[in-house]
Amino acid sequence: MCNGQFPLLLNRRGGDYRSDFNNNQTPSNNSKDVEGGGGSFSSGKWPSDYPMKIIWKRGFVRLVLVAGILWMLLILAVLSFHVWSCQSSSVFLSVICNKESKVYNFLNTWGFVPEQHRCPIPVVSNPERIVIPEGRTHDQIVKNISYVMEDEPLKDGSQSSQLFGGHQSWKQREKSFNLSSSMKVHCGFMHNGGADMDLVDIEYVKNCRFVVASGIFDGYDVPHQPSNTSDRSKKLFCFLMVVDEISLDFIKENVTVREDHNRGKWVGIWRLILLKRSPYDEPRRNGKVPKILTHRLFPQAQYSIWIDGKMELLVDPLQILERYLWRGKNTFAIAQHKHHRSIYEEADANKRRKRYARPLIDLHMKIYYYEGMESWSPKKSSVSDVPEGAIIIREHTAMSNLFSCLWFNEVNLFTPRDQLSFGYVVYRLGGAFRFFMFPNCEYNSLFVLHPHTREHSSKVEWVKSLSEFKGNGSSMKESRGGLGLWTPYPGDLNSVALPKVVRASKAG
Repeated sequence: MCNGQFPLLLNRRGGDYRSDFNNNQTPSNNSKDVEGGGGSFSSGKWPSDYPMKIIWKRGFVRLVLVAGILWMLLILAVLSFHVWSCQSSSVFLSVICNKESKVYNFLNTWGFVPEQHRCPIPVVSNPERIVIPEGRTHDQIVKNISYVMEDEPLKDGSQSSQLFGGHQSWKQREKSFNLSSSMKVHCGFMHNGGADMDLVDIEYVKNCRFVVASGIFDGYDVPHQPSNTSDRSKKLFCFLMVVDEISLDFIKENVTVREDHNRGKWVGIWRLILLKRSPYDEPRRNGKVPKILTHRLFPQAQYSIWIDGKMELLVDPLQILERYLWRGKNTFAIAQHKHHRSIYEEADANKRRKRYARPLIDLHMKIYYYEGMESWSPKKSSVSDVPEGAIIIREHTAMSNLFSCLWFNEVNLFTPRDQLSFGYVVYRLGGAFRFFMFPNCEYNSLFVLHPHTREHSSKVEWVKSLSEFKGNGSSMKESRGGLGLWTPYPGDLNSVALPKVVRASKAG
């Protein structure tokens, strides 16, 4: 009986192996099969270790499958942790997170990162404990920058009209993108071009190393007092509200303005800085002067935080500098746009929302496309080509200042929509300009947005064709800005077909 049962046990353990054993065979035959034939179990000559080989092979396959599944689960867990850490308000997890990594960009592009309108900002809880870095950040490429203050004489020896942004030629513009250790570029504030400050304000800002700056033009807003500002920041920062004469009169009529013993004007924590002789016809373009050229208005400032005039800041300025500059060793930080990543998407939205003349926006974009500016794609190094420009956080290094100058020059030459020019300047600098583009949900948590006291509107925003600028419509042309749109371009733009735009968001 023992010999008769042995093959059955092997068959159960060894799986589907064949044997000549059957119920009609006798024990003696089985015994011969087992004992004889060179170690075979049957007339089929199966090796004695065959069942173990089958077990080993099947076990190995299962082990590989299990290991593969565990490896995939581990990868998914790591990716999930990466996304979760980037959404967390923990300072420690925020340090781990790298939102500029290719992995995060891939996950974000394919929709694996949940969109949030507002999210907690991982700031240091106590501003008193923030350590301010000593000294200044030194750039490796651009070390010194100076500014063009007067235009070159015309061919007949006469001087051109005085403009705040100057008469930058196409050759000068092209040269300004060629980086060197020492550079001289156009950067507004041309001699007798406007935007003059009172002497009392010039003296006051000389002592401002840390600046929170804002601006109100054409009487659209009144200053909003920041919230949650620590005593340390109140002593450390100058809160400077840049206004034109129309806005100053409007503010005086609607809120209390006090005057100190040096004739400085204040609304709460904000020191009002009056700019006399507005440099442009268009109020939107005037607002770009303190916004983009903060380092020129306040040359002694090492750090600045710009916020639009309709905003109420909710986060302590020291916490903002620590979170967006010092923690990641950045010198420039700006938020990602909520809806758009390509400047051509943003341009399409500007036309639909009548932010500026449609044919001039198209011309602006054709110049950029002709000069090689492609639509945004995940292959690009930046998470987006389009920022939310209402908050800009900077250390005023040579490279940061150069970028601001080149950005402003584009706004001065073309449309006043600065979001269309930001990504182009980044592209032209070829990766030399490093910046931190932080999530839009954090941007929305930095402030409370107050409505304008009235809506801005100008006739040029409703223009649908260039023919409307002819005849009586010529008065809609700006006389001191956007001159690059009316200066013959040294290239064939007629053959340029702008890339098709697919709306990424109904809200956009």
